[in-house]
Amino acid sequence: MRRLSPRKREKAAGKANLPVLFLIPVLMFGFGYLMVPIYNVLCDITGLNGKTGTISVAEASSIEVDKNRLIKVEFSGSLNEYAPWEFKPTVTSMMVNPGKQYKTSYTATNKLQKQLVGQAVPSVSPGRAASHFNKTECFCFVEQTFEAGQTMDMPLVFIVDPDLPADVDTVTLSYTFFDVTKKI
Repeated sequence: MRRLSPRKREKAAGKANLPVLFLIPVLMFGFGYLMVPIYNVLCDITGLNGKTGTISVAEASSIEVDKNRLIKVEFSGSLNEYAPWEFKPTVTSMMVNPGKQYKTSYTATNKLQKQLVGQAVPSVSPGRAASHFNKTECFCFVEQTFEAGQTMDMPLVFIVDPDLPADVDTVTLSYTFFDVTKKI
């Protein structure tokens, strides 16, 4: 049996690793490419990050109101730990009839003495309710510019679809407000 020199063994091992080294970036690219569809599926299942319905005012007005059912809708607002804002709903909950439009709002205040840009990202729980919570007017996903110390009222008009599963009697709409001011 012929023995390979250490140098030849090293060279052979390097050639054996070549396919693995090529495969790693391909798998990384594939994973990155698939993240958006995977994220969308996750959001559809859990109701995270605004995967609520959006309908027109005309569509909302054509939905029949279920006057025999009341759903509690809870509202919450949150910030990251060091956010320079005050952000909260104007009401923390309301009882609604599915099929009827309701209006509420959130307020945000820039606590700094400089202009900031903020953006809200919604989520609905339980996840099964997300596709039944429809907004006809919403401040979410729109960048809001605040002057130093400015407080802004941000309206939300929504309707809960009468097809909401019968065992769901409480829906929570939560917004997280982020500082998206462009860093120079």
